[in-house]
Amino acid sequence: MAWVTLAVAGLLEIGWAIGLKYTDGFTRPGPTVATVAAMVVSLVLLGLAMRTLPVGTAYAVWTGIGTVGTVLLGMFLFGESAQPIRLLFIAMIVGGIAGLKLVTS
Repeated sequence: MAWVTLAVAGLLEIGWAIGLKYTDGFTRPGPTVATVAAMVVSLVLLGLAMRTLPVGTAYAVWTGIGTVGTVLLGMFLFGESAQPIRLLFIAMIVGGIAGLKLVTS
């Protein structure tokens, strides 16, 4: 269950990272409220996952999910670069996340 909680926390991290772009410097109330709410819930879920998962693993997986998802959505939503070398490094992050999952009970 901790891994599911951590995955949801990571997805919410993607949401608030992308949400920051839509807040327009926190000048748009709707996106700002949604972004802050996603931040709070993401951190609460991360904390809950850390009850049973090692702190280093949980934090690395949380940030990894957030990083990969944010980069991919940046490419899709904002036309950011999708150069092959960039995709290779994203794949390396995914490999690291999978590796941490494999070696953590």
